Amino acid sequence: MALELHSVGRTVKGQVHIHPTTLTLEKGTMNVLLGPTLSGKTSLMRLMAGLDVPTGGRILWHGADVTGQRVQDRKVAMVYQQFINYPAMSVYDNIASPMRLMGKSKAEVDRAVRETAEMLKLTPMLGRKPLELSGGQQQRCALARALVKGAGLVLLDEPLANLDYKLREELRAEIPRIFEESGAIFVYATTEPEEALLLGGNTATLWEGRVTQFGPTPHVYRHPADATTARVFSDPPMNFTPCVKQGGRIDFGGSASAPATGLLATLPDGRYTAGFRANHLHLNAQFGTAVEFPCTLGVTEITGSETFLHLMHGTEKWVALVHGVHDLAGGKQISLFLDPAHAYIFDASGRLAAPASYATAA
Repeated sequence: MALELHSVGRTVKGQVHIHPTTLTLEKGTMNVLLGPTLSGKTSLMRLMAGLDVPTGGRILWHGADVTGQRVQDRKVAMVYQQFINYPAMSVYDNIASPMRLMGKSKAEVDRAVRETAEMLKLTPMLGRKPLELSGGQQQRCALARALVKGAGLVLLDEPLANLDYKLREELRAEIPRIFEESGAIFVYATTEPEEALLLGGNTATLWEGRVTQFGPTPHVYRHPADATTARVFSDPPMNFTPCVKQGGRIDFGGSASAPATGLLATLPDGRYTAGFRANHLHLNAQFGTAVEFPCTLGVTEITGSETFLHLMHGTEKWVALVHGVHDLAGGKQISLFLDPAHAYIFDASGRLAAPASYATAA
């Protein structure tokens, strides 16, 4: 039992919203759509739900073609960033409303509402009105109303984006438990790589309406298929710099070079692009093989236990994320150090030529 997209795409007035996409989402799985704003996450969800009709391709649900089927005729539930509850109704009645519209008996409605409320820890709030709840409880109420329908496909479009940090952390921890108990296919859209990693399951990375990679979340993070996927699945975005493989060494320009060991040794000689995440840059050489990069410091952002350094390395804009509080003056010349084991190597087309050796060992 699965949701299958076969070369599904959508074009509106000559503008491509979703490039032809092929995906299979299995029953009982968590599937994250990860990408920046306007990358196509909501558009892809609307096609899955039947809210929009694709201009090409087919959508199969449990093997049946539902490409032209209305959303009302599908077992689909969707929760949006702007969660909606009926303010004049109790939490109980909010959750019960979809089943009453389906004509279910009073006993069926009561059983389903109480089971769903227990799953979402809403039982003590069933007699309250939504505006008497916290933001996280209101979002759980909206999620309960979606789940009570017994939908086989639950679509969550950035459902935590409008909640404060504490509530987001609370619900992030609960959602994997909820999806495991429901047995439905969950699709969760987010702009945040950290959220994708916390939710686990599978991740599809999106960029400009195109799915660049789909697979188990840790694998996509550690083994991005191309530079675009690596950029999407890094926060801040991955840093890049040109490099040259020549014989037994990788030259990063200037005096920055390192031995080409492991998978790097198998690369043909030539020009490549090295990519590395912000947290892999350091203010001191922590390894004997560390590569030193001279940089000009721009802005420093102190978050408490960590510091973001916005840098220029030649004409390249980089961001480093270093531990501790570092109140450094802008315009200062500093050195950043990188362990070559954390460098991904991409070819001229942007495809991954060699993964970082630390990711292969993980």
